[in-house]
Amino acid sequence: MTILVSLKINDGLVMAADSASSFGSGMVYYHADKIVNLRTGLPIAAMVTGAGGIGSESIDTLLKDLRARFEGRDPAGSEPPLDPATYTVQAVAERVRAFLLEKIRAQATPVHTRVRICGYSAGRPLAELWEVLLTGDDATPPSCVQAEHEFGLRWDGEYEALSRLVFGLGTGFDDAAVATGMPPAQAQALRRAVVPQMTELLFIEAMPMRDAIALARFLVETTIGFVRFSVNRPKLVGGAVAIATVTKHEGFRWVRRAED
Repeated sequence: MTILVSLKINDGLVMAADSASSFGSGMVYYHADKIVNLRTGLPIAAMVTGAGGIGSESIDTLLKDLRARFEGRDPAGSEPPLDPATYTVQAVAERVRAFLLEKIRAQATPVHTRVRICGYSAGRPLAELWEVLLTGDDATPPSCVQAEHEFGLRWDGEYEALSRLVFGLGTGFDDAAVATGMPPAQAQALRRAVVPQMTELLFIEAMPMRDAIALARFLVETTIGFVRFSVNRPKLVGGAVAIATVTKHEGFRWVRRAED
C-alpha cells in the first residue's frame, strides 16, 4: 500500500508520495522511491503504488532501466529511443505497459501494481495523466486518468483519509448504509447525492506552483498520520515524503526526495 497524490493546475503538475513499500513476503520497508523521471530532460514521469517489485527487481530500478531505453542507452538496443519531438504521454504509457509485462512474464511472478504516467506530450501546452494496472500476470491497456483540459486532485493507494477529508464520506459508506437495511442501489444513489454537497474544494486552477506543492505535501502527510494513529489499519503507509513537479518549460524537477 502507499499514498500517491497528484495535483494538476495551469502551471503544471505536482506529484507527491510516501516511501513505504510492501513485498509479497509481507515485509514493509520505508525508504522506497515511487516517483521516477522517465526520460532525462523531458517533462514525463511515473508514480507507482502496489507491489514494490517484480521478482528480485524493484519497480523503481525497472523504470530506470526503461529510462535507459528511452534515452538510447539500452545495451541490447532492442527498442528505439523516445523521440523528444514526437512522443506522446499515451505512447509512453503503452511502452511502460509492454516493458513491465515483459518483466512479469519473464519472472512468472503475479504482480499487483498501479503505474501512473504523468507529463506533457511533445509540443503540447497542458499535462496529462495515464494509468497502467499490473494485475497478476497481465497488464491493462493504458487508460486516461486526466486529459489535457482536466485539472485537480487525484490520489491512489490508501484512499480512506483523503476520501473523508475531500468528499466528506469514507470509502465504507455504502456498506455502512446497507448494514442499516438500505438497499444497495439506494445507498449508491444517496452517496451520489451527498458527495457534491460535502466535497471540500482545496485548489483553484490558477494557484501558484508553490502552494500546489504545499497542498500535495499536506495531503500525503495527512494520510501518513491517519494510518499511523489508526488502531485497526495495517501500517503500510509511511516514511519520508517525496515531491516532484512537471512543468512545460522546466520539465521534471525534484522538490524533495525521499532520502532528504
